[in-house]
Amino acid sequence: AGARLLNMEFVQFHPTTLYLEGAKNFLITESLRGEGAVLKDRHGRTFMEHYHEMASLAPRDIVARAIHHEMLKEQQNCMYLDISFKDPEWLKERFPTIYQNCLQFGIDITKEPIPIVPAAHYSCGGVLVDLMARSSIDRLRAVGEVSCTGIHGANRLASTSLLEAVIWGACAGEDIAKRVAEKKNWAFPVIDHWKEEREPVEPAMLKQDWMTIRQTMWNYVGLVRSPKRLHRAKLILRELQNETETFYRRAALTDAIIGLRNGLQAAMIVLYSAILNPKSSGCHYIEND
Repeated sequence: AGARLLNMEFVQFHPTTLYLEGAKNFLITESLRGEGAVLKDRHGRTFMEHYHEMASLAPRDIVARAIHHEMLKEQQNCMYLDISFKDPEWLKERFPTIYQNCLQFGIDITKEPIPIVPAAHYSCGGVLVDLMARSSIDRLRAVGEVSCTGIHGANRLASTSLLEAVIWGACAGEDIAKRVAEKKNWAFPVIDHWKEEREPVEPAMLKQDWMTIRQTMWNYVGLVRSPKRLHRAKLILRELQNETETFYRRAALTDAIIGLRNGLQAAMIVLYSAILNPKSSGCHYIEND
């Protein structure tokens, strides 16, 4: 719609997500590391001491990048989080949800380490808003994760998100109620007539396009970025976007094709924002080629 966006390059990754088929990105809380859980490779060797003086207690962006680096170095699909040396009954009482969720996939955290990988978790950027949640488009408000209020900066501050949504939601509601009470005449823009198209969408093509977006963003615009990686992503995604936009004009509209177009648009925004910011800050990490 053309609303102004801000800070879209700052995408926070959760460092420890359960890596098991069917687990659906179940997040392993950082409290586990706070209680003594240690990150290890497949051989049971610790590695975080090589990346930060606080080892497994390092900030989440550093931990996520370290895990990613070790996965590439060892050519492995995951690393491991081990807290099995703690008292079993204490673990079950302290982390019942994690214990039960892991157990249903055959992992007993009281006896063995948890296979984990980093996963994209939160966008610090979004639709730029003021203190009343007003965007750059008249009468379009944005509250919550879709918005960018600026309070996260370059790295999300965990539960601050809840407070942010409550405050901006309340301020937006109060301001909207005030404006409605003024009984202004609301004018709506003229919209072109709907033109329905009927070309069917092949599920195989949609699946492949989503795979291209996911792999390109993970490999080139993910935890660690570089000018060369971003350039490669630009070449791949621009070609895909041109093909998608051409097809979109002829396709019968479905949730699937709309979702693909929106997902590609979001990927391009993150990519171009990353390209325009040459300096590492927070969860935007750039390596020199």
